Amino acid sequence: MEYLKRLEPLWLALIIIGALNWLMVGLFDTNVVAEIFGTGTASDVVYVIVGIAGLAMVPRLLEDLHLGAGRTRATGA
Repeated sequence: MEYLKRLEPLWLALIIIGALNWLMVGLFDTNVVAEIFGTGTASDVVYVIVGIAGLAMVPRLLEDLHLGAGRTRATGA
């Protein structure tokens, strides 16, 4: 688990890159990933890596929102 924690800055950077790409698509109808890598396999690999980065950060998001498995319930007495 410590290994995944060490990769969090990398995952976050990839998520930001993906978000900036979607910003460019939404505002200017320009896909930067497709412009750099073309529309073939290379751009598909970039999209998969960014998607994996997003999924890798889900446990951190749930932990920050206090929705993880370590949540305890208060009991009324």
